[in-house]
Amino acid sequence: MSNPFANLVEPLDPHQPARKFFNLNRLGDPRYACLPFSIRVLLEAAVRNCDEFLVKKGDVENILNWSVMQHKNIEVPFKPARVILQDFTGVPAVVDFAAMRDAVKLLGGDPEKINPICPVDLVIDHSIQVDFNRRPDSLQKNQDLEFERNKERFEFLKWGSQAFQNMRIIPPGSGIVHQVNLEYLAKVVFDQNGYYYPDSVVGTDSHTTMINGLGVLGWGVGGIEAEAVMLGQPISMVLPEVIGYKLIGNPKPLVTSTDIVLTVTKHLRQVGVVGKFVEFFGPGVTHLSIADRATIANMCPEYGATAAFFPVDEVSIGYLVQTGRDEENVKHIRKYLQAAGMFRDFSNSSQDPIFTQIIELDLQTVVPCCSGPKRPQDKVAVSDMKTDFEACLGAKQGFKGFQIAPELHSSHMKFVYNDKEFELSHGSVVIAAITSCTNTSNPSVMLGAGLLAKKAVEAGLTVKPYIKTSLSPGSGVVTYYLRESGVMPFLAQLGFDVVGYGCMTCIGNSGPLPEPVVEAITQGDLVAVGVLSGNRNFEGRVHPNTRANYLASPPLVIAYAIAGTVRIDFEKEPLGVNAQGKKIFLKDIWPMREEIQAVERQHVIPGMFKEVYQKIETVNKSWNELEVSSDKLYAWNPKSTYIKSPPFFENLTLELQPHKSIVDAYVLLNLGDSVTTDHISPAGNIARNSPAARYLTSRGLTPRDFNSYGSRRGNDAVMARGTFANIRLLNKFLNKQAPQTIHLPSEEILDVFDASERYQQEGQPLIVLAGKEYGSGSSRDWAAKGPFLLGIKAVIAESYERIHRSNLVGMGVIPLQYLPGQDAESLGLTGRERYTIILPGVLVPGMNVQVKLDTGKTFQVIMRFDTDVELTYFQNGGILNYMIRKMAS
Repeated sequence: MSNPFANLVEPLDPHQPARKFFNLNRLGDPRYACLPFSIRVLLEAAVRNCDEFLVKKGDVENILNWSVMQHKNIEVPFKPARVILQDFTGVPAVVDFAAMRDAVKLLGGDPEKINPICPVDLVIDHSIQVDFNRRPDSLQKNQDLEFERNKERFEFLKWGSQAFQNMRIIPPGSGIVHQVNLEYLAKVVFDQNGYYYPDSVVGTDSHTTMINGLGVLGWGVGGIEAEAVMLGQPISMVLPEVIGYKLIGNPKPLVTSTDIVLTVTKHLRQVGVVGKFVEFFGPGVTHLSIADRATIANMCPEYGATAAFFPVDEVSIGYLVQTGRDEENVKHIRKYLQAAGMFRDFSNSSQDPIFTQIIELDLQTVVPCCSGPKRPQDKVAVSDMKTDFEACLGAKQGFKGFQIAPELHSSHMKFVYNDKEFELSHGSVVIAAITSCTNTSNPSVMLGAGLLAKKAVEAGLTVKPYIKTSLSPGSGVVTYYLRESGVMPFLAQLGFDVVGYGCMTCIGNSGPLPEPVVEAITQGDLVAVGVLSGNRNFEGRVHPNTRANYLASPPLVIAYAIAGTVRIDFEKEPLGVNAQGKKIFLKDIWPMREEIQAVERQHVIPGMFKEVYQKIETVNKSWNELEVSSDKLYAWNPKSTYIKSPPFFENLTLELQPHKSIVDAYVLLNLGDSVTTDHISPAGNIARNSPAARYLTSRGLTPRDFNSYGSRRGNDAVMARGTFANIRLLNKFLNKQAPQTIHLPSEEILDVFDASERYQQEGQPLIVLAGKEYGSGSSRDWAAKGPFLLGIKAVIAESYERIHRSNLVGMGVIPLQYLPGQDAESLGLTGRERYTIILPGVLVPGMNVQVKLDTGKTFQVIMRFDTDVELTYFQNGGILNYMIRKMAS
């Protein structure tokens, strides 16, 4: 159908009538100028894509009437301009696409209809591990091992890039997806098919939000939801509230952008912004570079918001020029955004839109800080780190406690490493990693770390040799400016050599610790520490032997590496003593903000970005040499332990099956609060005694070849066995941390997969009980696919993290939520009951349904299908089944 808003179209430049845009100012509606800038992006997409089918005129009115409709749980469609994937989540997406082609063919349709309609970029950045460090050839050796381990996955991805249209792949060794997105892929404004329109993106990584720092609206979705967007479906979303976050003041000279983001993270977690947009405004924004803004936007999942938006301003335009974007194109970007009412002047308060709520932060009040020891929102001022860690040692087991007996707080273990004797105690740093998208995109903190390293070396300080130090830049540009500014040799001297380009330690690809270190930690039952410039520090994620993990700025990572412990008060205690016996304090070597900015102005220049990115798709020789089939259907290899056709579409028919109540289900797991997707589907190490390890061993593999769960996401047999396999999982049935549960009919303690297998053989449906924030953390589709394969039909939780709830819906698993004020404890649930969940014949979004126990007790829960579209997906058995039926018919 023709677009009812076609009358809004006009040329941006009268001299170029073929290049047009939808001018929303021509709506003649005063409500437009009051909308938050993030909502204006949603409105423009709805206007441009209005076809009275997928996007209706009423949807446009609902978005325009945001100030009223934001409180009414109104569903609106959103068609993003593009999709971005990384390889951990990208491999299963391409596997699903290949399997969907097979399914469509079996149902009599045209398999080549399964093809991305929306442009897709996939950046391979999650496969490289820190196997080698502290040596000049670490980078090459790690990259060689990456290819050796992942050749089959890479061949599969390269096949996908050729078999599917509209899919571009950025080879391994190029950088971290979000930094490559920020520096290269982001367009800010699209100029396509004769139209200008705002760039917007959804990605299969929760930190896709980083791009909001550049004024591109984007957020993470489940892989399943992203696949639907790739196939031309709009995202169905509840029109969000928008929290206005007002920044005032100027940061103090010693404060880094990492300190600001950790402060914002704690603040917004306390406010409660899950499912909402946050939009930044106020004069303080002008003091933040794009890299600073991107750092704050990156950690949006850690405070729970959907997006954390910084509208485009002159600083954004300057960044596009600095990163080597075409200058003529940059002129069009500014001109379009000004004409469309989407260009911001943060010092002009008359431009401030109406917000749901306004919160304020004075940047002057921010102090140097870290976060930990187990969650990113648990901010600790650097001045309090020593006392906070010592309090955590004795505190009850939990987010801020390790429950170490008081008489053991001073435990220490001696060990020999490289023929020298060393000592570890509680709080000893064993991993120090400058890593992750959060900080490596930010020249100010990276150069700050380099300058601190230079001063440390010149002062005679060193890092103990057993500490696993590493530097994994987010793009080749970082190495370029660290080298040009002269700080790279000093970083290397302290052990921070470049070990790879990718999401390494932060995703759990930290590689092995020296064996003597592991033995000392284990024998002494020590709470050893990882310090990383990352965004996630959940239990069991960084390394199995680091029970405490702290997020910190890159300069602080180096400082704690030099100190060798977090039990240090930097203000009173020296970092170390040099050869002359002089005590060196942190304040003696800490670079000032002005000093860092001067180096940044001199050395971070457009030529670097142009040189690195013009050859990014061809620079990897190993990738170029991969040879793949040109067939449009994938030839599955039954011997492969990486790529396997998933069982999701077996027995799929064109006809819908009626939904049924869940009768007499057992509880597989009884879980508490803040169970993350890392707990549900770990990405890192495959433990040698796990069901996944037993499966891989049965296929002839040795532990050296196990690789990680993240790298095996194309194989459902491994991933089902890896579901709830995190060694730090706390299941109330057991009252200890273990990836196990009780098979209730027999009272046997089994690995979770083995218990589920036995239940399924007995024909028993399963559910999970959980507390608040179930599924927080990464946007991991296997955290929903895995439970589906374990036979879990529903989850009953107090609350859900947005992306995970959406993923459960996408797999046909029912997310149920206790009524306000109720939880398992208040209802007297032990988890040993059997649960019947009664689904009426007609389902309505957000309705209450009844749960009946075999004890005779009944209670109501909210069925968290939030929209009609989500109900449609559920009735089809999931979003992919829906798409297959649609394409086949």
